[in-house]
Amino acid sequence: MENRFKDKVILLTGGTGSFGRALTRRLVKDHAFKALRVFSRDELKQSEMRADIQDDRLRFFLGDVRDRERVYRAMRGVNVVVHAAALKQIPAAEYNPFEAVKTNILGAQNIIEAAIDCGAERVMALSTDKAVNPVNLYGATKLCAEKIVVQGNAYTGGTSTRLGCVRYGNVVGSRGSVIPLFREQRKTGTLTVTDPRMTRFWITLEEAVEFVLESIDRMHGGEIFVPVLPSMNVTDLARAMAPDCQLKEIGIRPGEKLHEAMVTEDEARHSQRFDTFFVIEPEHPWWHTEKWEGGQTLPDGFRYSSDNNTQWLTVEQLRQMIGEA
Repeated sequence: MENRFKDKVILLTGGTGSFGRALTRRLVKDHAFKALRVFSRDELKQSEMRADIQDDRLRFFLGDVRDRERVYRAMRGVNVVVHAAALKQIPAAEYNPFEAVKTNILGAQNIIEAAIDCGAERVMALSTDKAVNPVNLYGATKLCAEKIVVQGNAYTGGTSTRLGCVRYGNVVGSRGSVIPLFREQRKTGTLTVTDPRMTRFWITLEEAVEFVLESIDRMHGGEIFVPVLPSMNVTDLARAMAPDCQLKEIGIRPGEKLHEAMVTEDEARHSQRFDTFFVIEPEHPWWHTEKWEGGQTLPDGFRYSSDNNTQWLTVEQLRQMIGEA
């Protein structure tokens, strides 16, 4: 796979976010790409990233995925696209719904159309378990983004462009997640827990980067790739981070689920499981695509959710994962 990006030009949207910086470090360290275009809106974050990751192959593009002309300018000559740009804070999306639609849905459309028109070979868009049976606007916009990325392959015609998605769970320690909140709250001696029964899928930033790179290598066009991940209980996480603190139950917040799913019963009918991932194949592949073989067919009624998972993180494993051991 290290040769996948040899002499390639890569476009990374949302490049100054947590995932974007981690992916950039990995590419700089392990891959002989020609150029990496880091596309994002914040000039300060770009300046900080340029100082932090010094490599002559990095190109910093100021721009917004909503801006069609700027996306086309950034896309020219690109071989591989990783689309990570999104508005992802649930309360912000609920209060600013039109803005979430413009970035998460129309921004994805701009990426798809520019990639096809400019001849990009592969496009991998990042999604989330919140897109599965969404209960908030953020999840709904990411569901729409998944659908248009997958079916965007129908517009590729005779070109070599192929588009796909990765869908995974909560990233350990990402901005706005529960870990930074718990670290701040434990100074007070009390941690707030929404519901002690709550479960989530858990993935580290490094695992997310690796999974995206592997999925780009595997994709035929139109798939949604889902990693096999362990689940964790929010109460176990609180015990792992602050065993001496009191827990205060505050109730589930608006737009929040008790458990998350990553493969639904309906999706399972056109999915396969491999050792480390599921592949959800497109139901309407109007474009020519190779059929996936060698995976395990999922049983009728199968649902991959954080509460019925067979892999669970212990308190000690959680401590090691978050660097608290």
